[in-house]
Amino acid sequence: MRGVKLLATCLYLAAAATLVVRAEDPYFHHVWNVTYGTASPLGVPQQVILINGQFPGPNINSTSNNNIIINVFNNLDEPFLLTWNGIQHRKNCWQDGTPGTMCPIMPGTNYTYHFQPKDQIGSYFYYPTTGMHRAAGGFGGLRVNSRLLIPVPYADPEDDYTVLIGDWYTKSHTQLKKFLDGGRTIGRPDGILINGKAGKGDGSDAPLFTLKPEKTYRVRICNVGLKTSINFRIQNHKMKLVEMEGSHVLQNDYDSLDIHVGQCFGTIVTANQEPKDYYMVASSRFLKTVITTTGLLRYEGGKGPASSQLPAGPVGWAWSLNQFRSIRWNLTASAARPNPQGSYHYGKINITRTIKLVNTQAKVDGKLRFALNGVSHTDPETPLKLAEYFGISDKVFKYDTITDNPTPEQIKTIKVEPNVLNITHRTFIEVVFENHEKSVQSWHLDGYSFFAVAVEPGTWTPEKRKNYNLLDAVSRHTVQVYPKCWAAILLTFDNCGMWNVRSENTERRYLGQQLYVSVLSPEKSLRDEYNMPETSLQCGLVKNTPKPANPYAGA
Repeated sequence: MRGVKLLATCLYLAAAATLVVRAEDPYFHHVWNVTYGTASPLGVPQQVILINGQFPGPNINSTSNNNIIINVFNNLDEPFLLTWNGIQHRKNCWQDGTPGTMCPIMPGTNYTYHFQPKDQIGSYFYYPTTGMHRAAGGFGGLRVNSRLLIPVPYADPEDDYTVLIGDWYTKSHTQLKKFLDGGRTIGRPDGILINGKAGKGDGSDAPLFTLKPEKTYRVRICNVGLKTSINFRIQNHKMKLVEMEGSHVLQNDYDSLDIHVGQCFGTIVTANQEPKDYYMVASSRFLKTVITTTGLLRYEGGKGPASSQLPAGPVGWAWSLNQFRSIRWNLTASAARPNPQGSYHYGKINITRTIKLVNTQAKVDGKLRFALNGVSHTDPETPLKLAEYFGISDKVFKYDTITDNPTPEQIKTIKVEPNVLNITHRTFIEVVFENHEKSVQSWHLDGYSFFAVAVEPGTWTPEKRKNYNLLDAVSRHTVQVYPKCWAAILLTFDNCGMWNVRSENTERRYLGQQLYVSVLSPEKSLRDEYNMPETSLQCGLVKNTPKPANPYAGA
């Protein structure tokens, strides 16, 4: 009898263990070989970065909470890192792929990323953060679908297409890097690409996508370029905007969309026109000379070429600002969780700290640098997060070298040093980006989404809060700031780690227009942050140092 009970107990425990294994979020494994190759995106052969022989790189198709495992083999002649733009890496900045959080993957070696789009849905992309590698490729789409049990506010599309638009230079990434290291700007781009190609526009291009008449398609558009805002439109077709950077939005139809560097829009396009070919059009914004390219859409069974008459793009930034104001959060739709997005009332939370970030540029020792509040960030050899984790921060960087409200005198000159802000866990913060310059800025925050509550001309003062959208501002990770304008965002810093705030203008980021935010767990609890993975790379001052014995503990 005792043996029967023991057997029953063992069978019960085995069944329970099986249930636990089955209940775990699924794993998806990828192996990526990163190499150089030759391509001619603008008709000139040049060196590009390939992932598994592809330019752009492969699209990642995932679902909320999936475990994504990517073993990256670096076959370049330089160190390499990838970041997953918009993925929040809850409690896990170890996988964020920025030089402030990770050691680079050295040539001839590999590193395995393991991350989850935890409680996220939406349209994202990945790209290299080392050097000027982004100018050579290495980028690709990353989509996160809703789980089957979570309803989405539109019918299932016939197919799901990713459109990667971006400016492009015919000079190599090494040459562009030399320009910047020598104190020069990289200048204006030579062209614009759609999924790595520039259309001839004479009807001879192969179609990028095929549509079935009267069907609907999910079209995700991301600006993966270096510095240029781009307007995107489709001949004779409206785009219904349904999602933006992980949030469902109120569904409005647009003839065209301004998409700034680092941003992704999710649209629905209905194939309801005469069956033939049509052009997708991508053109530069806010440049003296407009640069345009095309990509071909083809209807199945369609007859007839696309019209050579391309739809005109908008002019001026006031149009773009009005578009920003027209995009609102869908309060009744569910995102990654069953509860409606609008159940989070961000507008009723008291602000505990205001940080104003002013972007500037100046010459330092005769060379061009970009800064925030007078400090131009430089990446130390020891990543900031590793220095913090190993208890040697004081040997690598200082916290809070900038003030929350800089004076004109403080931003007149520029210091070059690591720029790290210390922010208390779970505080609700107001961040104001103030742009005194004549160019459009695009700002991104890793590890979080925030509510972009206002973008307005002039300079910010506390009285401007009366104009904030405290009801249905979109929760997103990137926000544009127009010339001589400011933008305000609100968020709770509840994700512990070291997180990058950066200009998505790659030239500005490379020359210092970024900083890091350190959010520490006050209790050093695994509830707030994971310990450094055993597989993490070590470099700089901690290269041969034993890892601390799990400083974060408990649940």
